[in-house]
Amino acid sequence: MREITYAEAIREAMSEEMRQNDDVFLMGEDVGVYGGAFGVSLGMVDEFGSERVRDMPISEAAIIGSGVGAAATGMRPIVEIQFSDFLTIGMDQLVNQGAKMRYMFGGNATVPLVVRAPEGSGTGAAAQHSQSLEAWFAHIPGLKVAVPSTPEDAKGMLKSAIRDDNPVVFFEQKLLYRKKGPVPEKEYTIPLGKARIHRDGGDLSLITYGRMLPLCLDIAKELSDEHGIEVEVVDPRTIRPLDRETLISSVKKTGRALIVHEAVTMGGFGGEIAAVLADSEAFPYLDAPIRRVGGLDVPIPYCPELEKQVVPTHDSVRSAVLELLDWEYGS
Repeated sequence: MREITYAEAIREAMSEEMRQNDDVFLMGEDVGVYGGAFGVSLGMVDEFGSERVRDMPISEAAIIGSGVGAAATGMRPIVEIQFSDFLTIGMDQLVNQGAKMRYMFGGNATVPLVVRAPEGSGTGAAAQHSQSLEAWFAHIPGLKVAVPSTPEDAKGMLKSAIRDDNPVVFFEQKLLYRKKGPVPEKEYTIPLGKARIHRDGGDLSLITYGRMLPLCLDIAKELSDEHGIEVEVVDPRTIRPLDRETLISSVKKTGRALIVHEAVTMGGFGGEIAAVLADSEAFPYLDAPIRRVGGLDVPIPYCPELEKQVVPTHDSVRSAVLELLDWEYGS
């Protein structure tokens, strides 16, 4: 299978859907000639023109509001927000209007809107451009929330999101844009709401998503090679709807759960996953408390060395795995 980058996979998904359906179009700040803040839409304006790859004014409220209106009147807009932090400027349009419209009109209105938003730290963009806010949006009935972790998932899930009749917030982790991975050349989609087990194991369930997935997979391989510890790595991929069945089944098998995400631990989506596990048939199978490793309770620093330390690191995740296993072995 060929390998392409996460950014290329997203561009392919948008381009393919735009070729297949004239109602699909892209809108956002500098998505045309400039190719988007992270170059994801490079070259698309040459194929589709400025009517379908639309540069918008610097107003996230106007951009998201226009997207909601276009979706409600028959189009399928893809809205790009340059940084996920700027979603806060369009919260009324997305949360109070787009998310509620289908319900308030008794199902007679649909809002097939995709809002793409680069999130996360690691680029030296400091406190106002580096947050991971996915838990905010997962809290809102009417929204679907996707956080793909690989190029294959990014393409397949974005195609499903574009075809969905509900608004989908599609978080793209910035440090993944240049990472390559296998992506099928043939047409495919990946359903929203279905988790993926990246590595089988019987000693502990490591539940993670976004750019923490490669980190966790490296740690799982290390521990297998060095100590024979077999960690099962599970990626929810979509946090709303959440694939509870896969998570519960994994924890019933391993008896231990560690949840890792870049977002601040306090109020992060890991707390919801922990509650789902604790309130399920997995609970009697637990041999240790459910544990979370997330970001520290501080804004993201500008200083590169400090920035690296406020989100989960290789050492902090590895230590948490070993500590959880100590509960079983009593050491």
